[in-house]
Amino acid sequence: MFNQNQVMTSKQPRAHSLKFDGHRQQGAALLESLIAILLFSMGILALVGLQGAMVKNTSDAKYRAEATFIAQQRLGLIWVGTSLADYIEADTDISTMLPNGTRTVEVSPERVVTVTVSWQLPGEAEHSYSANARIEGI
Repeated sequence: MFNQNQVMTSKQPRAHSLKFDGHRQQGAALLESLIAILLFSMGILALVGLQGAMVKNTSDAKYRAEATFIAQQRLGLIWVGTSLADYIEADTDISTMLPNGTRTVEVSPERVVTVTVSWQLPGEAEHSYSANARIEGI
C-alpha cells in the first residue's frame, strides 16, 4: 500500500526552495570585506618589507662610499709624503669611521701601495674595499 509519508518524500521540488531566500546572502558582504582587508594588509606588509630592504641597501652604500673615501685619503697622504715606510700599517682601528673598521697598508717591492679597508656590521659578513696605486719618486 501507499501511505501518506511516501508522497511527501517524493523527488518533487519543494515550493519554498524555489523562491529567492535573502537570508542565505547575509554573510557575503562580511566575507568580501574580510578578503579585501586581508589583501590590503598583505600589500601594506609588502611595502614595509620593501622599505626595510631600501634602508639596509642605503646604509650598505654609505659604508662602501665611506670605505672608498678612507682608502683614497690614505693614498693621497702617501703621494705627498716623504717615505713609503712611514705609512705601512696592519689592521689599524678605524671604528670611529666604520663599524668594526680596520685599515691595512701594504707596499710591494715594485712600489705598489695597496690600501685595504674592512668593516663588519653586527650579524653580517665582513666587507672590504681595496685600492692600489703605484708610487714613484718618493
